[in-house]
Amino acid sequence: MGCSSWPSDNELDRLKKMVAIMGRGSPSDVRVVVSPYRICPLGAHIDHQGGTVSAMTINKGILLGFIPSDDSQVLLRSGQFQGEVRFRVDEVQHPKGSITANNTENAHDSSKVCEECDWGNYARGALYALQRGGYHLTQGIIGFICGSEGLDSSGLSSSAAVGVAYLLALESANSLTISTTENVELDRIIENEYLGLRNGILDQSAILLSSYGCLTCMNCKTKEYMLIHLPKLLGDQESKGQEAYKILLAFSGLKHALASNPGYNCRVSECQAAARVLLQVSGNERCDPLLCNVELDVYEAHKDKLEPNLARRAEHYFSENMRVTEGLKAWASGKLEDFGRLISASGLSSVQNYECGCEPLIQLYKILLRTPGVFGARFSGAGFRGCCIAFVHPDRAEEAASFVRDEYSKVQPKLAGQLNSDTAVLICEAGDSACVI
Repeated sequence: MGCSSWPSDNELDRLKKMVAIMGRGSPSDVRVVVSPYRICPLGAHIDHQGGTVSAMTINKGILLGFIPSDDSQVLLRSGQFQGEVRFRVDEVQHPKGSITANNTENAHDSSKVCEECDWGNYARGALYALQRGGYHLTQGIIGFICGSEGLDSSGLSSSAAVGVAYLLALESANSLTISTTENVELDRIIENEYLGLRNGILDQSAILLSSYGCLTCMNCKTKEYMLIHLPKLLGDQESKGQEAYKILLAFSGLKHALASNPGYNCRVSECQAAARVLLQVSGNERCDPLLCNVELDVYEAHKDKLEPNLARRAEHYFSENMRVTEGLKAWASGKLEDFGRLISASGLSSVQNYECGCEPLIQLYKILLRTPGVFGARFSGAGFRGCCIAFVHPDRAEEAASFVRDEYSKVQPKLAGQLNSDTAVLICEAGDSACVI
């Protein structure tokens, strides 16, 4: 698990004892899937168009303790929901296809699927994906799943973390050897085919491919990826083992997407519509209508043919791809101030060109831009609820967290009042990839 500070020994011990009681076994027999949440510093909203994205995990996420059930039965309990989920791995699963994008953007935040949905959907979806991949499962699991406290509806891709957790647990119980890149595809099947969400592969790629201390870069068209190390610190910081940055999670208190927001799938359709126009005018209408199939010079030559809203979506895509390229160079050079400025520019384009976000999240984003010690900030996820992320100088993280809490309470007193003051702004560190321990 690299050097990630999560999960703690106490967290693991409590979870193992709980599962041992459920399965009437020994804590030493309990396996635990550690599936971290992810952040996307650069590459926002372009993975579904085959763009290049950056991501990393944090030291918070999903824990799934489990033991093989010695038969085909799956029995699951949740740290956030009452009741049990039961099904058998020899049951043929069929796509749900009815969960809307607004519900699935963070559909299992801190292992919490929306109240209207069966919280076991992601477990059944994992079985569906494995069946779809041609795997024959005979061994069920007895498990307990829980998420890091206080991160409900946070925009940190806990839905993907949950899907990955169930995949790894079922694979472990059935002694299946499946590569990380194949698991990226299996989790895509959970979200795209089983649940009907039209997202890309950013989230599961980050969760499965990341490595502690690195920035993960992935070309979502070719599926090629690389890990980029931040240069080692010099002088006193390195001798003390201090990181070059901390990650702030600043929560809005908004846990439900606004009914008036345009929805995730709507934005995907608009990007495809823009691609279709540009491909037609360039004589490439046979290509899949994705913006990654449009050459930059074609976009520049014909962008005036796009309707205003489609022009904004295309502008976000192409400018965000360039920010990713510049950001990777800044990260590799250790220029965190430059990296941060690009993150903030990404946030601005998400608001102005991709036109996602809501007033509380945009206000929080603007507060972070003027927060002492912050290199850069943007909202996490689509910005319709949840939190903003920021990279901050480690020596000023506490000061920054206090500043954000105070300033946000001035502009959104009601929402801020619903937050726990101790967790309204969390100071996090980089995480590692998902694994079974």
